[in-house]
Amino acid sequence: MRVFIAGIVGGIVVFLWGAIAHTALGLGNVGLRPPAAEDKVLGVLHEGLGDDPGVYVLPWLGPEKMGDRAAVQAYSDKSSASPYAWIIYQPRGKDMTRMGRQLFHQWLSNTLAALALAFVMTLAALTFRQRLGLALAAALFAWLGVQVPYWTWYRFPGDFTLAALVEQVVGWLLAGAAMAWWIGWSERRAAR
Repeated sequence: MRVFIAGIVGGIVVFLWGAIAHTALGLGNVGLRPPAAEDKVLGVLHEGLGDDPGVYVLPWLGPEKMGDRAAVQAYSDKSSASPYAWIIYQPRGKDMTRMGRQLFHQWLSNTLAALALAFVMTLAALTFRQRLGLALAAALFAWLGVQVPYWTWYRFPGDFTLAALVEQVVGWLLAGAAMAWWIGWSERRAAR
């Protein structure tokens, strides 16, 4: 029960921190830029990408052509001279001001992550500081394992990547502090 409560508390704390980080501090918008000609770009997306939603990388070299020296050279020349784009594409519009579903999914993923962290925090008799250190390690692990590869391979902006580090570290330290306190308090209470 203490893992469950710690996970719920941690999920709520990191979710609330995320709301503050995005709305009040603007960390979620760091590195994002408006297009110079949005309507023009939106007008050609369907023509260029079709009806299949997905992630598109431009210019593209498919894995099946990586053994073809001529195709690789042509891609090298094109990628050196062309703009680069990493596009998350949905061919059909959706009202992005209706965020209820996304907020629920964010809270759920935060809570599931917090439950996993709470479980690890209770595997051994640890001090508050050690549990807080686990929270920091988990935040760095997640950032290094997900965000840094996006920066490395998909050219996500450096400021976007660093803002994500701040968001993860602060959020999981706050959640980790609440979780570590709850776990320690519940252990002391059970020992009485």
